[in-house]
Amino acid sequence: MFGQLNTSPSTKLRPGVVVEQLRAMQSQIDGLSALSAAQREVSRRRIGRQPAPVIAASMAVINSSDTVAQAVGLPVDEVLQIQQDEAEWTVVAGELRKFLKEVEGANMLRREKLALIASQAYSVGTQLIRNPANSDLVPHVEEIKRLKGISRRKKGAPAPQT
Repeated sequence: MFGQLNTSPSTKLRPGVVVEQLRAMQSQIDGLSALSAAQREVSRRRIGRQPAPVIAASMAVINSSDTVAQAVGLPVDEVLQIQQDEAEWTVVAGELRKFLKEVEGANMLRREKLALIASQAYSVGTQLIRNPANSDLVPHVEEIKRLKGISRRKKGAPAPQT
């Protein structure tokens, strides 16, 4: 039912390649639609009025009566295909949400590692600039100190003019 990627599990994709592949997949999928917040709310309300068991039972009515199918305005086969597509795309959406959480988690760990490395670099730099032989580090350490001061200020407070 589902195709497979042409990459082996040992192949590690770089972010740019992932973006390219996501965009390529996106261009090959019909019916994608980014809904506004208002559109999502309307859609959620409409969906809420028709729980899945009610929809499934309604499909049985359409499937058992050509008159009902004609009244709905869609052939039975098309209605059943929409139902199958919705179920399959629900699985895809779940996998994408899981994938996004994993990507965000991995990136958060990278950011945490970078924060630790930056803190260590600043700490070592502040020690080294005490020695005049390391004077080339002074502007870098001073810039970090300035940026740290700005980030500690409240968002409403204006930054000092230099």
